[in-house]
Amino acid sequence: MTSPLSKLPLMPALLIACVLSANAAAAEQGGGATAAATYYAPEPLLQQCVDRALEANPAIQEMLARSRAAQLRVPQVTSLPDPMLNVGQAIQRPETRVGSQLNTLSVSQVLPWFGKLHLRGQMATQEAIASSQLHVARQRDVIAAVKRAFYDLAYVDAAVAISQEERALLDHYEQLSQSRYSTGQGLQQAVIKIQAEITKVTSRLDTLNQQRITLVTRLNTLMNRPPDTAVPPVARVSLPDVAVDLGELYRLGEQHRQELLAARALIERSERGIDLAKKDYWPDVAIGASYTNILGRDVLQPPPDNGKDALTISVGVSIPLWREKFRAGVQRATEETLAQRRNYEAVQNEVEFAVRDQAARLETLRGQVRLFNDVLIPQAEEALRSTESAYQTGQVGVLDLLDSERVLLQVRLGNARQEADLLVALADLERAVGTKFPG
Repeated sequence: MTSPLSKLPLMPALLIACVLSANAAAAEQGGGATAAATYYAPEPLLQQCVDRALEANPAIQEMLARSRAAQLRVPQVTSLPDPMLNVGQAIQRPETRVGSQLNTLSVSQVLPWFGKLHLRGQMATQEAIASSQLHVARQRDVIAAVKRAFYDLAYVDAAVAISQEERALLDHYEQLSQSRYSTGQGLQQAVIKIQAEITKVTSRLDTLNQQRITLVTRLNTLMNRPPDTAVPPVARVSLPDVAVDLGELYRLGEQHRQELLAARALIERSERGIDLAKKDYWPDVAIGASYTNILGRDVLQPPPDNGKDALTISVGVSIPLWREKFRAGVQRATEETLAQRRNYEAVQNEVEFAVRDQAARLETLRGQVRLFNDVLIPQAEEALRSTESAYQTGQVGVLDLLDSERVLLQVRLGNARQEADLLVALADLERAVGTKFPG
């Protein structure tokens, strides 16, 4: 039967292969290093922003380096301890039958008990898998942050366009009131009120432009670009028709959420730690060999083997004497495993809460957007058209006209905000499940 020790040189390569294959399997399930490349973004500009962030964001690069460093621990912990080379020089030469001992050269190697190196490799492998999942989780965080900033920017650009249209409409009203005043059909007070409303719109545009600068800076920071890099205006983003199935969303989160996958890997690592702690009850083995240089006797009748050098081999074992230390090691590993299991439960609860919360928010926002598009905006537009006709014939005053105009403005701005919030909720829901949504 082949001894397990004869296979020790192969263990580092085999365990590294385990890490790579485990990461590849996780990637196929939506949790590997390539999984973050799949995300919902039908807008080309958003795709460019996310791809740039995934490539250059410093936080992502930090986690990638940590993931690589974790993988490199596998060959370290699965290698044998360094052999020890000793050289001894006799100060007072011991005399033997065949001559004096001059010096000794010895080498020794400690061999951990069967299975210790393999268990250490398994623990390092699970640590590497967890680190890889946390790297992808950081990618998902950045994707969600980019989307939030992008959709907020889409709202600001929409609000700017709406406000500019409003100002053009007010300019038209000002000309109309000026004409009515010049012909004696209107009052100068009406002209002043409209001009005051134009001033409010101009102030609102200044505020929106400042908000745009802040959001552009945020986007550029996420993409690791200079903060003043220009970002073109964002066109109106199309709203997807999403079917919310809580059961399916929970399943996606259970299967793909990177923090859950990392927690599972850490549980596996801790369980292997218990097995390793139990191995400490068994001794490690040390083997060695030594070569002793012998100076032969210079006599007329030398003894047999005069001056023949000595070659010896040795085998030793450590003595696991302090049993309390080993019991404490097993108990410590057991408590760590319990802690990792509780951590998994906590992460699982957080995932379920995030999925439920964002799904409910998404459904509410969808209803509000439909209300704005199907009811409120058509009603406000019809009310403004009616008031305009009445104003032109002198049936209503300028205050009624401005009130109708403000209602339409607020409804349009509210609709733009609701649409942006819906897209942000969709991005947060995608982050909650840890994979592309909608698929």
